[in-house]
Amino acid sequence: MIVTDRLVFLHLHKSGGTFVNALLMHCITSARQIGYHLPYRELAAEYRELPVVGTVRSPWAYYVSWYHFQRGQPNPNILFRICSDGGRLGFKETIANLVGLSADEARLARLEEGVPENFANFGLNLTKRCVRELGERGTGFYTFLYERLYAGTREPTILRMEGLREALREALGSAGHLPNACVDRFLREVPPLNTTRHDAPSLYFDDELAALVEKRDSSVIKRYGYTLSDA
Repeated sequence: MIVTDRLVFLHLHKSGGTFVNALLMHCITSARQIGYHLPYRELAAEYRELPVVGTVRSPWAYYVSWYHFQRGQPNPNILFRICSDGGRLGFKETIANLVGLSADEARLARLEEGVPENFANFGLNLTKRCVRELGERGTGFYTFLYERLYAGTREPTILRMEGLREALREALGSAGHLPNACVDRFLREVPPLNTTRHDAPSLYFDDELAALVEKRDSSVIKRYGYTLSDA
C-alpha cells in the first residue's frame, strides 16, 4: 500500500503491483509505503478521501504465475505447501486445491493455524481473520484477494495488467500528478518486475480446470471480460 499526496495505491498479489510500487517510490516525491498487500480497510482515516488506484489481471494468468513463482522458490510459502501437499502435486492438482480452497475445511484449518494473527507486511501477508473470511466467501482464491483488497473503496480506478503502462500514465494524470521525465522514462525503459517464466497460461488448463476457475472466479472474469484464450 502506497500513499501520495494525490492517491492511494493498493497492491493486489501478482498483478503488476511491484512495477507500480517501484514507479511511485522512484518518481513521485510524496510517495510513502505504509504497508504491503494491505486491504483498504487498513487505510488510516486521514487518507480515506484520496482516490484509490489498483490493478487486476486474468485469474487464469494469475494462477499460472503464482504456481511457477512459488515452485521456483527454495522455500515456497505456506499457501503453496498446503495446496501442493508439500510440493508433491503438479500444476492441475495444486491449482484445483487453491481455486477450491474456500470450501476445503481441512486445508483452511491448516492455513489459519500457520498464518499470524496480525499483518506482517511481507510475503503473502494474510492473517487468521483473512483465512476465516476466505472460508465464508466461497469464491476462487484470486477473487477473494480482489474483493478483500478493494472492499469499501468508492469507485476505485482499476488498471488491467494487460495494458498497465498506458493505463498507469492516465491514472497518474487523472489523480493530479503532472507528467514528469522520471515517469516517462520509467514507463518507457523499465522492464516488467517480479515476473515468472512460463508458457502461455492457456496451455496449462484442461477443460475441467479451466471451467473450475471460470465458475469460482466468475465475478472478476465477468467484470473485466476475461477469457482463457486471452489470458
